[in-house]
Amino acid sequence: MRALDVARLSFALSLILSAAQITQAQAADPPRDIKGLYLMTDYPAVTVKPGGTTNIPLRLQNYGLAPEDYKLSVTGVPSGWTATILGGGQPVAAAMPGPDSSVSLQLRLDVPKTADLKAQTLMVKAEGQGNNQASLPLSVSLAKELPAKLALTTKLPELRGSPKSNFEYTLTIKNDSGRDLTTSFTAEAPNNFETSFTEAYGTQELSSIPIPAGQSKDIKLKVRPPSTIDAGHFPVKVTVNAEDASAHTELALDVVGQPQLQVAGRDGLLSARALAAKQTSVPIVVTNSGTAPADNISLHASSPTGWKISFEPATIDRLVPGKDTEVQALITPSDKSLAGDYMVSVNANSRGESASSQFRITVATSTVWGMAGAGVIGVALLLMLGAVARFGRR
Repeated sequence: MRALDVARLSFALSLILSAAQITQAQAADPPRDIKGLYLMTDYPAVTVKPGGTTNIPLRLQNYGLAPEDYKLSVTGVPSGWTATILGGGQPVAAAMPGPDSSVSLQLRLDVPKTADLKAQTLMVKAEGQGNNQASLPLSVSLAKELPAKLALTTKLPELRGSPKSNFEYTLTIKNDSGRDLTTSFTAEAPNNFETSFTEAYGTQELSSIPIPAGQSKDIKLKVRPPSTIDAGHFPVKVTVNAEDASAHTELALDVVGQPQLQVAGRDGLLSARALAAKQTSVPIVVTNSGTAPADNISLHASSPTGWKISFEPATIDRLVPGKDTEVQALITPSDKSLAGDYMVSVNANSRGESASSQFRITVATSTVWGMAGAGVIGVALLLMLGAVARFGRR
């Protein structure tokens, strides 16, 4: 068989397979035969409390019909009750869903405190031209007291940071009750951890917040660990209470290690002696008492004017936790320095972590200059004595 014939046969087989797949897909997903207008709700039977307000979500669904103005009404409303159909948060008397689309509505029920506890059936209607209409029966039961119900959620239950970080969690409290509630909240954290609640978009600290029935509010929890905490995983439990209802959620802090530097002299000494205009080597000990390695530690000093200070080595590549290393500070006081005590600040820095210490450097003048000064004074005395002797004889 020639190559051209083989190609033609392969192409024909692929067409046959594609047609078979399309036929199977059409058989598995038969065309929808629903057409008409429908009123629907997720909750066709509800329980409400006398003296309160309840909103029942509704949908007016159009399947395959042309757009039309449908008048909305509620029948079977008991005496003293108020039933209002809302659309977009406002009372509406009609709705117009497009073809194969729906309009979201709400039925608001205001039930008086003296209402009979007998169950009621309300009929919600949408009526258009001709036979295009829909109705939805709603069963409404009454109860003197509905239990409070709360929900507490967060999108980010675990955060990671250093001991110097502020861990902030956004929490959502939902009041699933049929009445308004004032919720209070607490946080259980490890010892010495600081916790505080604030508004979602503010800095005012809170201990409670009112939430209307069926609504939710966001708050923030700020957790600050002690700066001396070791690296680890730390749980935090948040509890929300309102009347006889409560909800809780589990949070966590992943605290990573952080270096902590200390600077001192050998054996803890913070003093040294030096000569003016002469270089003196002073041992400096850098310690990492933190929980993570310190990398690229740079050293520098603040000294009196005219002094020269350098370090050998000038940089410590890496210092692991619990270890120290010694460097030499090469200090040369100015040749104009007088004898006395001077303060030198030695600083160590590693990627945001720093430490410093003050060293007292006692400067003495050179003995050569002392001998020269004594000689000058001696010569001056001799000249003065000679002058006294000469002019005294006159």
